[in-house]
Amino acid sequence: MNLTDFRVLTFDCYGTLIDWESGIHANLRPLLARSGLELSRDQALEAFARHESAQQAETPGMIYSQLLAAVHRRLAREWKVAAAEADHTRFGASVPDWPAFPDSAASLQYLKRYYKLVILSNVDRESFKGSNRRLGVDFDAIYTAEDIGSYKPDLANFRYMLDRLAKLGYGKADILHTAQSLFHDHAPAKCLGLASAWIDRRHVGQGWGATMPPPAGASYEFRFPGMAAMAEAVRAERGERPA
Repeated sequence: MNLTDFRVLTFDCYGTLIDWESGIHANLRPLLARSGLELSRDQALEAFARHESAQQAETPGMIYSQLLAAVHRRLAREWKVAAAEADHTRFGASVPDWPAFPDSAASLQYLKRYYKLVILSNVDRESFKGSNRRLGVDFDAIYTAEDIGSYKPDLANFRYMLDRLAKLGYGKADILHTAQSLFHDHAPAKCLGLASAWIDRRHVGQGWGATMPPPAGASYEFRFPGMAAMAEAVRAERGERPA
């Protein structure tokens, strides 16, 4: 199996193209400072992951900006911080401020020469607009949890994407799902027979950060430490000079 076998790259955005862990942690700092707790970055992110996953299961139809506000509210209760409603709302609206990984925009611009680029994201469309400006590329299709009414790893999200891509003439064999989260993306992709590429953004660290641990059997066909490495692998397969 080669990267050039595929016609469509479907992407998770947050954790893969956008550095959501840095964005989340930066916007949790005011709450953490008021808590008096000495939590490491990873400990704070792991707490976020627990509450985000639980909230998504409880309220699958809630749009992501509101869901983030609810997660902030839950963390405030856990950390015993009296926070104002404006604090929760501010955290919920922070997605457009989250930075892109340094290699995302250039890699996407290169890959767009040869593939259709599609987003399958757990955020809402308004939040994604801010992130899209940071990524500097026009995606060929954007499918969000707001459109679908559920959150990954629900298989409904992947079925929704596959159904719409089929109507555009693309089958499973044409699609390579590209994502960081083994929990949200690679495990459900495998369940539906999709090939996938793991963008292992946490390859220098330990643990799972802002995502829940993956289920047993989560697997992938390709693994790269970042998007630049994936783009270079495509260049090599095509016989092009390195960037």
